[in-house]
Amino acid sequence: TDDMKTTLDFYADVLGIRLVHAMKVRDGLGTGPDNRGNPPFERLRHYFFDMGNDESLAFFEMPKGAKSQTDRDALGGMQHVSFTSNKSGFDEVRRRLDERGIPYLGPIDILGKRAQSIYFFDPSQIRLEVTWHRADPENPSVIEDMAMTKAQARAELATLCDDPAWIERHVAHMPD
Repeated sequence: TDDMKTTLDFYADVLGIRLVHAMKVRDGLGTGPDNRGNPPFERLRHYFFDMGNDESLAFFEMPKGAKSQTDRDALGGMQHVSFTSNKSGFDEVRRRLDERGIPYLGPIDILGKRAQSIYFFDPSQIRLEVTWHRADPENPSVIEDMAMTKAQARAELATLCDDPAWIERHVAHMPD
């Protein structure tokens, strides 16, 4: 982001994701010898949000105009971030978006109608998706709901590679 205040307001107030850590990266981590992959600027804000399930989402605040907006559909760009919610949380996000006049696409059935998503943009034009799963609307199990059989996965992987051993290695853990 190039506007941490707007980003914080959006993620906390619109999506209901709590801030858990706010800092400025110490000198030397941007352009100095201690840089371990941080953006090449000193003293950037780096804020962390609680995603639940012991997961976090973090943002660096880039200096305004220092970098151009990337093409989200380019290699290395971030196409979108998907959040899973229970049905009541999904409805609450929709209410907050509606209340603020933030446009969204959906709800749209996905995963063979096993789930439903809405799509919208944050203030930095990051495409976001919020999804709820019909199997257990208030206690979603994303991996369980998305899991496919070996046969289903084999069919897709065969379009990628014609090596049966390679395919079997990647589907061995899946149910029959």
